[in-house]
Amino acid sequence: MNAAELYNSYQTKMQKIADVKYAAAVLEWDQETYMPVNGSDKRGCQIATLNEIAHSFLTEEQLGSLLLELNSATGLSSAEKRNAELSLQDYQRNKKLAPEFVRSMSENIHMAYHAWVKARKANEGSIFQQPLQKLIDLKKQQADLLGYEGHPYNALMSEYDKGLNTNIVDTVFTNLQPALSKLLNFIQQRQQVNDSFLYQLYNKDSQWKYGLALLKNIGFDFESGRQDISIHPFTTNFSNADVRITTRIDENSFSNMTWSCIHEGGHALYEQGLPAEYYGLPLGEYCSLSIHESQSRIWENNIGRSLSFWEHNFPLLKTFFPEQLGNINTSQFFKAINKVQPSFIRTEADELTYHFHVMIRYEIEKLLIDGTLTAKDVSSYWNELYKKYLGVIVPDDRHGYLQDIHWSHGSFGYFATYSTGSLYAAQLYAAINNEHIDIERQVAQGNTITIFNWLRANIHSKGRFYTSEELCKSATGEYLDAKYFTNYATKKYQDIYSS
Repeated sequence: MNAAELYNSYQTKMQKIADVKYAAAVLEWDQETYMPVNGSDKRGCQIATLNEIAHSFLTEEQLGSLLLELNSATGLSSAEKRNAELSLQDYQRNKKLAPEFVRSMSENIHMAYHAWVKARKANEGSIFQQPLQKLIDLKKQQADLLGYEGHPYNALMSEYDKGLNTNIVDTVFTNLQPALSKLLNFIQQRQQVNDSFLYQLYNKDSQWKYGLALLKNIGFDFESGRQDISIHPFTTNFSNADVRITTRIDENSFSNMTWSCIHEGGHALYEQGLPAEYYGLPLGEYCSLSIHESQSRIWENNIGRSLSFWEHNFPLLKTFFPEQLGNINTSQFFKAINKVQPSFIRTEADELTYHFHVMIRYEIEKLLIDGTLTAKDVSSYWNELYKKYLGVIVPDDRHGYLQDIHWSHGSFGYFATYSTGSLYAAQLYAAINNEHIDIERQVAQGNTITIFNWLRANIHSKGRFYTSEELCKSATGEYLDAKYFTNYATKKYQDIYSS
């Protein structure tokens, strides 16, 4: 076969594999949104079967031979060549994991998820310990199968951001922590802002309607996506034309729903912006979870918690909640939504203390994977770190290690990308400001299309062509530099807490 025929054969195979993977993803989405409780057992088997089928397709010898031949062919475009290179890398990694291992992982994730739901509901961490330990053991095995240099945790981190490792993250956190602590100390010496009006009765239906309005305003395409309710907000997709997000609503806390909508909306904009012509191929997939998180955090924080954003959006918000917000002005609202205060819950944390939440999880995961800690140690060590880093006493497991869904999904190696994503977000937003010096004025007028288009052109459309660092350099002219986040945060919070 010539290069064109080889590529067409490769594309057909990869798109069939994608069909199976996304079919499993539909079942997973349904499991976390609408599935009846009694459907749990069979659903786990269904998902495991589809994952096993997809993995068998991804590791078949015929595909390996095709990829080797394709990577030796001449006449491919740069995009075709990059797809072939990345698919071969994926194939070689997947070959290290036997189908039986993949099925076992899927089945144990299913059991762990439902144990986590039960434990969280009962506020009893011991229910989750045994399923969690089983996943930890499997993740250790996965690290050994994949291979690694240095810490075994590196093998798992690379699954979410190729090239990210403990040396890089340890250095980032070592440099970031003093700056965050200094700023937090400054804030704690100042008069605290008043956010009490955010904790009134905010009708669930009205919150839901306002959340949909916000999503529409930032560019979420409801013809290619939808929002639903789940225990833990998340984003999933089955193509760039079918992107699902979820939120959760607390009628006594306005912030909970609003920023989960904007956060997941940022993830969804990325997925909707991936090139449709590369469905099932690497260039039709996101770059990394660090970059994915940068897209949610830039909308949630750099834009969604800015004064200019609410200069436009606050008047509309007041029409939904006139009794709760009738006597509140935009400046008061802006300060309230940016209140900095150590807390138990990561998803509700402010931009500064958020990183301490991530550091805690990152430290625990490393110790679990190298065997220093076991599942039974997590609750007490978690509580110890929260006292050390944030000065808070964790009252129970629901407010402690049961708050995040990630471990029940087997997502070890993930948490550091929340911080690196925030750092990338600040750097990307600085680049947008450099190119469009009137961007704040545009946002204050309700116009976020310039930001939307910039991200589409510089991030979304690139797929997996670049690594995270390469993409950052391409978009901003520099590799990741935490100074953009510290500069942004210092200016913002000194302004808020100096007045």
